[in-house]
Amino acid sequence: MSTLTAATAPTVDATDTRNPVTQAFWLLRTGFTVAPIAFGLDKFVDWLTNWSHYLAPQLNDLVPGNAHQAMLAVGVIEVVAGIVVALRPRFGGYLVAAWLVGIIVNLLLLGGHGDVILRDVGLVVGALALARLATAFETA
Repeated sequence: MSTLTAATAPTVDATDTRNPVTQAFWLLRTGFTVAPIAFGLDKFVDWLTNWSHYLAPQLNDLVPGNAHQAMLAVGVIEVVAGIVVALRPRFGGYLVAAWLVGIIVNLLLLGGHGDVILRDVGLVVGALALARLATAFETA
């Protein structure tokens, strides 16, 4: 019984848009590039929501400054994560998955956001799928 590793996984042509593997890879890569960048930038303008309300008090007590300043730092991290996914999806997928786990922990501490937690669990699975799919693309 043989197993495939990232080093021996078959490669897929990233330009073959008829291949469902390629389509799934590009959907996930695009989504996990655009969403973190968009939500990261929104931390600076609060158009979607007041992001400061989403920081658990326990974490707010640990970070320097106030919740708004913490969310500005979060915004920078999210923009960087989106750029990393665009450039290095194998690593970026794991980076975004880890970041989402951190968001889940924050929301668990905050309480009352089970619906968002459930959504973020699904996003973790998607980010992990992106990282795994990226191994099939030589330049990813």
